[in-house]
Amino acid sequence: MTSKHSSTKSRRSSKLSRIHAPDHMSPADWQRALRRQFGQEQAFSLENLGTETYFSEFRVGNPESNFSYRVSIRGTCPGDNFCDCPDYATNELGTCKHIEFTLSRLLRKRGAKAAFARGYQPAFSELYLRNEGGRAVHFRAGADCPAKVAKAAAALFDESRRWHLPEDRFEDLGRFLSRVAKAGHELRAHDDALDFIAGRNDAARRARMLDGQFPQGGATPSLKRLLKVPLYPYQAEGALFAVRAGRALIGDEMGLGKTVQAVAAAEILIRHFGVSKVLVICPTSLKYQWQSEITRFSGHASRVVAAALPRGGANMRPRISTRSPTMRS
Repeated sequence: MTSKHSSTKSRRSSKLSRIHAPDHMSPADWQRALRRQFGQEQAFSLENLGTETYFSEFRVGNPESNFSYRVSIRGTCPGDNFCDCPDYATNELGTCKHIEFTLSRLLRKRGAKAAFARGYQPAFSELYLRNEGGRAVHFRAGADCPAKVAKAAAALFDESRRWHLPEDRFEDLGRFLSRVAKAGHELRAHDDALDFIAGRNDAARRARMLDGQFPQGGATPSLKRLLKVPLYPYQAEGALFAVRAGRALIGDEMGLGKTVQAVAAAEILIRHFGVSKVLVICPTSLKYQWQSEITRFSGHASRVVAAALPRGGANMRPRISTRSPTMRS
Protein backbone atom coordinates (compact mmCIF):
# COMPACT_ATOMS: atom_id res chain seq x y z
CA MET A 1 0.00 0.00 0.00
CA THR A 2 1.39 3.41 -1.03
CA SER A 3 1.01 6.20 1.46
CA LYS A 4 -0.14 9.66 0.46
CA HIS A 5 3.17 11.07 1.64
CA SER A 6 5.26 8.76 -0.54
CA SER A 7 3.01 9.44 -3.54
CA THR A 8 3.47 13.18 -3.14
CA LYS A 9 7.22 12.72 -2.75
CA SER A 10 7.31 10.66 -5.96
CA ARG A 11 5.52 13.37 -7.92
CA ARG A 12 7.92 15.98 -6.61
CA SER A 13 10.97 13.89 -7.48
CA SER A 14 9.75 13.44 -11.05
CA LYS A 15 9.63 17.20 -11.57
CA LEU A 16 12.43 18.41 -13.82
CA SER A 17 15.18 20.52 -12.34
CA ARG A 18 15.63 23.98 -13.83
CA ILE A 19 19.34 23.82 -13.02
CA HIS A 20 20.53 20.35 -14.02
CA ALA A 21 19.56 18.44 -17.16
CA PRO A 22 18.72 14.73 -16.72
CA ASP A 23 21.39 12.37 -18.03
CA HIS A 24 19.02 10.90 -20.61
CA MET A 25 18.02 14.26 -22.12
CA SER A 26 19.81 16.51 -24.58
CA PRO A 27 19.97 20.20 -23.58
CA ALA A 28 17.33 21.08 -26.21
CA ASP A 29 14.94 18.32 -25.09
CA TRP A 30 15.44 19.36 -21.47
CA GLN A 31 14.58 22.98 -22.25
CA ARG A 32 11.49 21.91 -24.21
CA ALA A 33 10.40 19.70 -21.33
CA LEU A 34 10.88 22.56 -18.87
CA ARG A 35 8.62 24.78 -20.94
CA ARG A 36 6.07 21.98 -21.19
CA GLN A 37 6.19 21.46 -17.43
CA PHE A 38 5.94 25.17 -16.67
CA GLY A 39 3.21 25.79 -19.24
CA GLN A 40 1.01 23.00 -17.92
CA GLU A 41 1.21 24.46 -14.41
CA GLN A 42 0.06 27.96 -15.38
CA ALA A 43 -3.33 29.55 -14.85
CA PHE A 44 -3.23 31.40 -18.16
CA SER A 45 -6.41 32.41 -19.95
CA LEU A 46 -7.12 30.91 -23.38
CA GLU A 47 -9.29 32.48 -26.06
CA ASN A 48 -9.91 30.86 -29.44
CA LEU A 49 -9.70 33.61 -32.08
CA GLY A 50 -10.71 31.37 -34.98
CA THR A 51 -13.46 28.97 -35.90
CA GLU A 52 -11.65 25.63 -35.58
CA THR A 53 -11.49 23.79 -32.27
CA TYR A 54 -7.89 22.61 -32.41
CA PHE A 55 -6.00 24.02 -35.40
CA SER A 56 -6.70 27.68 -34.80
CA GLU A 57 -5.35 31.00 -33.59
CA PHE A 58 -5.48 31.53 -29.83
CA ARG A 59 -4.80 34.36 -27.42
CA VAL A 60 -2.98 33.25 -24.28
CA GLY A 61 -3.16 35.75 -21.42
CA ASN A 62 -1.14 36.01 -18.24
CA PRO A 63 -3.34 37.54 -15.51
CA GLU A 64 -0.32 38.40 -13.35
CA SER A 65 1.56 40.42 -15.98
CA ASN A 66 -1.45 41.45 -18.09
CA PHE A 67 0.50 40.38 -21.18
CA SER A 68 -1.07 38.25 -23.88
CA TYR A 69 0.42 36.45 -26.88
CA ARG A 70 -0.95 34.99 -30.09
CA VAL A 71 -0.49 31.25 -30.53
CA SER A 72 -1.13 29.28 -33.72
CA ILE A 73 -1.59 25.53 -33.32
CA ARG A 74 -0.76 23.27 -36.27
CA GLY A 75 0.49 20.08 -34.59
CA THR A 76 2.13 18.57 -31.52
CA CYS A 77 5.78 18.44 -32.66
CA PRO A 78 8.41 21.14 -32.00
CA GLY A 79 8.39 23.63 -34.85
CA ASP A 80 4.79 22.93 -35.90
CA ASN A 81 3.31 25.87 -34.04
CA PHE A 82 3.88 29.59 -33.57
CA CYS A 83 3.83 32.12 -30.75
CA ASP A 84 4.66 35.81 -30.97
CA CYS A 85 6.37 35.90 -27.56
CA PRO A 86 10.08 36.84 -27.32
CA ASP A 87 11.08 33.42 -25.99
CA TYR A 88 9.73 31.58 -29.02
CA ALA A 89 11.39 34.06 -31.36
CA THR A 90 14.85 33.46 -29.91
CA ASN A 91 15.12 30.04 -28.23
CA GLU A 92 15.26 27.91 -31.44
CA LEU A 93 13.40 25.14 -29.59
CA GLY A 94 10.23 25.31 -31.67
CA THR A 95 8.04 25.78 -28.61
CA CYS A 96 7.42 27.96 -25.55
CA LYS A 97 5.34 27.91 -22.38
CA HIS A 98 2.37 29.51 -24.16
CA ILE A 99 2.33 26.85 -26.88
CA GLU A 100 2.71 24.08 -24.29
CA PHE A 101 -0.09 25.54 -22.16
CA THR A 102 -2.38 25.72 -25.20
CA LEU A 103 -1.59 22.16 -26.28
CA SER A 104 -2.18 20.84 -22.77
CA ARG A 105 -5.62 22.47 -22.68
CA LEU A 106 -6.57 21.28 -26.16
CA LEU A 107 -5.43 17.70 -25.61
CA ARG A 108 -7.88 17.39 -22.73
CA LYS A 109 -10.81 17.85 -25.09
CA ARG A 110 -12.81 14.94 -26.41
CA GLY A 111 -11.66 14.01 -29.91
CA ALA A 112 -8.32 15.82 -29.63
CA LYS A 113 -6.19 12.70 -30.10
CA ALA A 114 -8.00 11.76 -33.31
CA ALA A 115 -7.89 15.35 -34.61
CA PHE A 116 -4.14 15.68 -34.11
CA ALA A 117 -3.59 12.23 -35.64
CA ARG A 118 -5.43 13.38 -38.80
CA GLY A 119 -3.31 16.53 -38.83
CA TYR A 120 -3.84 20.07 -39.98
CA GLN A 121 -5.69 20.11 -43.32
CA PRO A 122 -6.75 23.65 -44.27
CA ALA A 123 -7.96 24.61 -47.74
CA PHE A 124 -5.28 27.30 -48.03
CA SER A 125 -1.51 26.80 -48.20
CA GLU A 126 1.03 28.33 -45.82
CA LEU A 127 4.56 29.66 -45.70
CA TYR A 128 5.77 29.32 -42.15
CA LEU A 129 8.95 29.56 -40.13
CA ARG A 130 10.15 26.51 -38.24
CA ASN A 131 12.15 27.64 -35.25
CA GLU A 132 13.90 24.52 -33.96
CA GLY A 133 17.68 24.29 -34.10
CA GLY A 134 17.75 27.32 -36.40
CA ARG A 135 15.17 29.20 -38.40
CA ALA A 136 14.02 28.03 -41.82
CA VAL A 137 11.10 28.74 -44.16
CA HIS A 138 8.77 25.83 -44.97
CA PHE A 139 5.78 25.33 -47.26
CA ARG A 140 2.59 23.55 -46.26
CA ALA A 141 0.23 22.69 -49.12
CA GLY A 142 -3.46 23.17 -48.45
CA ALA A 143 -6.19 20.70 -49.34
CA ASP A 144 -7.23 22.90 -52.29
CA CYS A 145 -3.69 23.48 -53.58
CA PRO A 146 -3.83 23.43 -57.43
CA ALA A 147 -1.64 20.96 -59.30
CA LYS A 148 0.38 23.78 -60.89
CA VAL A 149 1.18 25.29 -57.49
CA ALA A 150 2.06 21.88 -56.06
CA LYS A 151 4.40 21.24 -58.99
CA ALA A 152 6.09 24.63 -58.55
CA ALA A 153 6.45 23.98 -54.82
CA ALA A 154 8.06 20.60 -55.47
CA ALA A 155 10.64 22.29 -57.70
CA LEU A 156 11.52 24.90 -55.06
CA PHE A 157 11.09 23.30 -51.64
CA ASP A 158 12.84 20.19 -50.30
CA GLU A 159 10.06 17.66 -49.67
CA SER A 160 12.42 15.32 -47.77
CA ARG A 161 12.93 18.05 -45.15
CA ARG A 162 9.29 18.96 -44.53
CA TRP A 163 9.15 21.18 -47.61
CA HIS A 164 12.09 23.29 -46.49
CA LEU A 165 13.27 26.25 -48.59
CA PRO A 166 17.00 25.72 -49.31
CA GLU A 167 19.38 28.49 -48.32
CA ASP A 168 20.36 29.21 -51.94
CA ARG A 169 16.78 29.45 -53.26
CA PHE A 170 15.44 32.51 -51.45
CA GLU A 171 15.69 34.68 -54.54
CA ASP A 172 13.42 32.21 -56.39
CA LEU A 173 10.63 32.64 -53.86
CA GLY A 174 9.25 35.75 -55.56
CA ARG A 175 8.58 33.84 -58.79
CA PHE A 176 6.86 31.08 -56.83
CA LEU A 177 4.59 33.60 -55.09
CA SER A 178 3.69 35.10 -58.48
CA ARG A 179 2.65 31.66 -59.73
CA VAL A 180 0.50 31.13 -56.66
CA ALA A 181 -1.18 34.50 -57.19
CA LYS A 182 -1.85 33.75 -60.88
CA ALA A 183 -3.41 30.43 -59.90
CA GLY A 184 -5.81 32.26 -57.59
CA HIS A 185 -4.80 30.08 -54.65
CA GLU A 186 -4.74 31.46 -51.11
CA LEU A 187 -1.30 31.40 -49.49
CA ARG A 188 -0.95 32.62 -45.91
CA ALA A 189 2.18 33.52 -43.96
CA HIS A 190 2.85 34.71 -40.42
CA ASP A 191 4.69 37.96 -39.84
CA ASP A 192 7.77 36.13 -38.54
CA ALA A 193 8.12 34.23 -41.83
CA LEU A 194 7.65 37.39 -43.89
CA ASP A 195 10.17 39.29 -41.75
CA PHE A 196 12.69 36.46 -42.07
CA ILE A 197 12.27 36.34 -45.87
CA ALA A 198 12.61 40.13 -46.09
CA GLY A 199 15.75 39.97 -43.96
CA ARG A 200 17.31 37.34 -46.20
CA ASN A 201 16.46 39.36 -49.31
CA ASP A 202 17.96 42.48 -47.73
CA ALA A 203 21.11 40.53 -46.87
CA ALA A 204 21.42 39.31 -50.46
CA ARG A 205 20.99 42.88 -51.71
CA ARG A 206 23.68 44.14 -49.33
CA ALA A 207 26.04 41.38 -50.42
CA ARG A 208 25.58 42.23 -54.11
CA MET A 209 26.14 45.92 -53.43
CA LEU A 210 29.26 45.32 -51.33
CA ASP A 211 30.72 42.85 -53.83
CA GLY A 212 30.21 45.43 -56.57
CA GLN A 213 31.54 48.44 -54.67
CA PHE A 214 34.36 46.65 -52.82
CA PRO A 215 35.45 43.75 -55.07
CA GLN A 216 38.71 43.30 -53.16
CA GLY A 217 37.06 43.35 -49.76
CA GLY A 218 39.05 45.23 -47.15
CA ALA A 219 41.87 45.78 -49.65
CA THR A 220 39.69 47.80 -52.04
CA PRO A 221 41.49 51.17 -52.61
CA SER A 222 38.33 53.26 -52.14
CA LEU A 223 38.13 52.14 -48.51
CA LYS A 224 41.31 54.08 -47.82
CA ARG A 225 39.43 57.27 -48.72
CA LEU A 226 36.24 56.34 -46.87
CA LEU A 227 37.07 58.41 -43.77
CA LYS A 228 39.36 61.31 -42.98
CA VAL A 229 41.76 58.88 -41.32
CA PRO A 230 43.14 55.71 -42.96
CA LEU A 231 41.74 52.37 -41.85
CA TYR A 232 43.94 49.44 -41.00
CA PRO A 233 43.10 46.31 -43.04
CA TYR A 234 41.41 44.59 -40.09
CA GLN A 235 39.33 47.72 -39.44
CA ALA A 236 38.18 47.85 -43.06
CA GLU A 237 37.27 44.16 -42.89
CA GLY A 238 35.39 44.74 -39.64
CA ALA A 239 33.34 47.58 -41.12
CA LEU A 240 32.48 45.53 -44.22
CA PHE A 241 31.55 42.55 -42.07
CA ALA A 242 29.16 44.64 -39.96
CA VAL A 243 27.42 46.06 -43.03
CA ARG A 244 27.20 42.67 -44.75
CA ALA A 245 25.79 41.01 -41.63
CA GLY A 246 23.33 43.82 -40.95
CA ARG A 247 24.18 43.66 -37.27
CA ALA A 248 27.37 42.73 -35.46
CA LEU A 249 29.26 42.87 -32.18
CA ILE A 250 32.78 44.20 -32.60
CA GLY A 251 34.79 42.46 -29.90
CA ASP A 252 38.29 43.83 -30.47
CA GLU A 253 40.53 44.67 -27.53
CA MET A 254 40.76 48.23 -26.21
CA GLY A 255 42.84 50.50 -28.41
CA LEU A 256 42.24 48.59 -31.67
CA GLY A 257 39.72 51.08 -33.02
CA LYS A 258 36.20 49.79 -32.46
CA THR A 259 34.83 53.33 -32.71
CA VAL A 260 36.38 54.00 -36.10
CA GLN A 261 35.06 50.66 -37.38
CA ALA A 262 31.54 51.61 -36.26
CA VAL A 263 31.84 55.03 -37.92
CA ALA A 264 33.20 53.39 -41.09
CA ALA A 265 30.27 50.96 -41.18
CA ALA A 266 27.85 53.87 -40.78
CA GLU A 267 29.61 55.76 -43.59
CA ILE A 268 29.24 52.78 -45.95
CA LEU A 269 25.53 52.60 -45.10
CA ILE A 270 25.17 56.33 -45.75
CA ARG A 271 26.95 56.32 -49.10
CA HIS A 272 25.61 53.10 -50.56
CA PHE A 273 22.36 52.19 -48.78
CA GLY A 274 20.52 55.47 -48.30
CA VAL A 275 20.90 55.72 -44.52
CA SER A 276 20.48 59.31 -43.32
CA LYS A 277 20.45 59.05 -39.52
CA VAL A 278 22.49 56.95 -37.10
CA LEU A 279 21.65 56.54 -33.41
CA VAL A 280 24.51 55.86 -31.00
CA ILE A 281 23.63 54.76 -27.46
CA CYS A 282 26.54 54.99 -25.04
CA PRO A 283 27.42 55.74 -21.40
CA THR A 284 26.99 59.37 -20.42
CA SER A 285 30.73 59.72 -19.82
CA LEU A 286 31.47 58.88 -23.47
CA LYS A 287 28.85 60.86 -25.36
CA TYR A 288 31.06 63.88 -26.11
CA GLN A 289 33.97 61.64 -27.01
CA TRP A 290 31.75 59.91 -29.57
CA GLN A 291 30.64 63.29 -30.89
CA SER A 292 34.20 64.53 -31.37
CA GLU A 293 35.39 61.29 -32.97
CA ILE A 294 32.49 61.20 -35.42
CA THR A 295 33.51 64.68 -36.58
CA ARG A 296 37.19 63.75 -36.61
CA PHE A 297 36.74 60.53 -38.57
CA SER A 298 33.93 61.45 -40.96
CA GLY A 299 33.43 65.21 -40.89
CA HIS A 300 29.71 64.77 -40.17
CA ALA A 301 27.93 66.91 -37.64
CA SER A 302 26.25 65.21 -34.70
CA ARG A 303 23.84 66.12 -31.94
CA VAL A 304 23.86 65.02 -28.31
CA VAL A 305 20.48 64.19 -26.79
CA ALA A 306 20.59 63.61 -23.02
CA ALA A 307 17.88 63.39 -20.37
CA ALA A 308 18.34 63.77 -16.63
CA LEU A 309 16.93 61.24 -14.19
CA PRO A 310 13.52 62.54 -13.06
CA ARG A 311 12.82 63.32 -9.42
CA GLY A 312 9.96 61.76 -7.56
CA GLY A 313 10.87 58.55 -5.79
CA ALA A 314 11.69 54.92 -6.38
CA ASN A 315 8.69 54.22 -8.61
CA MET A 316 9.87 56.63 -11.30
CA ARG A 317 11.42 55.02 -14.34
CA PRO A 318 14.88 56.33 -15.26
CA ARG A 319 15.34 57.78 -18.71
CA ILE A 320 18.25 56.40 -20.64
CA SER A 321 20.80 58.95 -21.74
CA THR A 322 21.28 58.60 -25.45
CA ARG A 323 23.36 60.27 -28.03
CA SER A 324 21.83 60.69 -31.45
CA PRO A 325 24.20 61.86 -34.16
CA THR A 326 22.74 62.77 -37.50
CA MET A 327 25.15 62.07 -40.34
CA ARG A 328 24.61 63.69 -43.70
CA SER A 329 26.68 63.08 -46.79
